[in-house]
Amino acid sequence: MSNGSSITEFLLLAFADTRELQLLHFWLFLGIYLAALLGNGLIITAVACDHRLHTPMYFFLLNLSLLDLGSISTTVPKAMANSLWDTRAISYQGCAAQVFFFVFCASTEFYLLTVMAYDRYIAICKPLHYGTLLSSRACANMAAATWGSGFLYAVMHTANTFSLPLCQGNAVDQFFCEIPLILKLACSDAYLREAGVLVVAVCLAFGCFVFIVVSYVQIFRAVLRIPSEQGQHKAFSTCIPHLAVVSLVVSTAAFAYLKLPSISSPTLDMVVSFLYSVVPPALNPFIYSMRNKKLKDAIKKLIP
Repeated sequence: MSNGSSITEFLLLAFADTRELQLLHFWLFLGIYLAALLGNGLIITAVACDHRLHTPMYFFLLNLSLLDLGSISTTVPKAMANSLWDTRAISYQGCAAQVFFFVFCASTEFYLLTVMAYDRYIAICKPLHYGTLLSSRACANMAAATWGSGFLYAVMHTANTFSLPLCQGNAVDQFFCEIPLILKLACSDAYLREAGVLVVAVCLAFGCFVFIVVSYVQIFRAVLRIPSEQGQHKAFSTCIPHLAVVSLVVSTAAFAYLKLPSISSPTLDMVVSFLYSVVPPALNPFIYSMRNKKLKDAIKKLIP
């Protein structure tokens, strides 16, 4: 195959060779997908319908749930269909769409988590200015900026990746299309262009991570200065869900992309990609609702 235009489809990595294990993977993914749909759907509906949750923190949480739904819907349904119908194929256009929507949702989510860290910083460190700095207009602008940045970032990555000539076949060693694995199929002298874009992406992600860390250092310092233990506990409780989600996303993604090549294998890569692409969208709703009484009360009202 001399270039990308001659490729009409890619072959994804199969979960198992036996029919019984393929069906087991289908039912496992179906259960996780339905749990993610239910959890994120309940949060979106609760925040939209309960006026008590019309605050910046829950507005950003609604956006996070929308992104989680988009992220898991990009990868899991196709993997389920392939397991059910015993196939590995995904069209060239379908692969490009998967790359675009996954990068869009993942990058936008990380930008949004950075904005949510800023929200917690203002709420705890500058509570008197909270209404001014995080007005409805300001929140809408920040949310629009995260979604717009994620969109532009995804367009840039997808266009750059799929404009490369592919000389190494069409087998993608993953259960969904992913940029690093598409680059492995590129001609040896062509992938450097996308590698430069990836360096910029790493710098942006590192900048967001540093901002989150600095924000939480300031938050913890402010919380420890609160005289009452009850006040400290209340302040910490508003930060723990966000901190848990950030830790889950960063740890799984870091292990996936920073692990040593010597320990890499198709099976391990598939497990790791499952951890960072499927687990966070399914767990985030439960992490946020577990310790949040207002959110739990709003969700209970939705369930007859």
